[in-house]
Amino acid sequence: MPTSPHIPRLSLVGAGPGDPELITLKALRVLAEADVVLYDALVHPDLLTHARKGALCVFVGKRAGQPSWSQEHIQELSVTYAKRYGHVVRLKGGDPFVFGRGLEEIQYAAQHGIPSQVIPGISSALAVPASAGIPLTHRGLSESFWVVTGTTRAGTLSQDLALAAQSTATVVVLMGVQHLPEITRLFSQLRGGHTPAAILQNGTLPEARSLIATADTLVQRADAEGFSSPAILVFGEVVSSTQWVGLQTQLAAIA
Repeated sequence: MPTSPHIPRLSLVGAGPGDPELITLKALRVLAEADVVLYDALVHPDLLTHARKGALCVFVGKRAGQPSWSQEHIQELSVTYAKRYGHVVRLKGGDPFVFGRGLEEIQYAAQHGIPSQVIPGISSALAVPASAGIPLTHRGLSESFWVVTGTTRAGTLSQDLALAAQSTATVVVLMGVQHLPEITRLFSQLRGGHTPAAILQNGTLPEARSLIATADTLVQRADAEGFSSPAILVFGEVVSSTQWVGLQTQLAAIA
């Protein structure tokens, strides 16, 4: 049953990078107030235990190559449920505004008279490298970082990847595993085949795996070791810095 009073509204809530403990206190509070929760594929199932008892929880996840809800249908559901039940929480992996199509969802809601709010989440672009011991910036190695999608709306490589590869910045590529050969080839051509590169699978989760290689060797080694989505790619000197090696040693000793 919906909470009282019945007020149609939408909350876009960032669930964080995977580990259910990496969600904000505000996100948990809003989740506990929801009448309906529409949750994505990368949302950890443990987070649903924080939903209010009696709340309707609906899976609307999308995964490449698998049958899934269209973005348009999800937006329609958000509005329909908000008008029928009240408070709808769209629980989205990472941060709703980092390749999460969050703006599209609040714009659609606004067009149908549904007010909304955004609860930011910890993006995998930041948290996954950190959890693997890879700093995105480090004095003397990297003064900035790029976060780029590996697959555009048209299914092609983003033109920004070529710009990023020509810089000295750390480059984090989301949704790029299916284009891994093209991406590594681009970095080899524009930054050099020796460029340190990493693929980080299931980041922040107990089953997380990391592979450190170079732009020239990442594809062969990732294939040999069976790496697949969900994973992110990182290119830059910070990947193989001595500071990274030392941090990994410290983390292993603590564990």
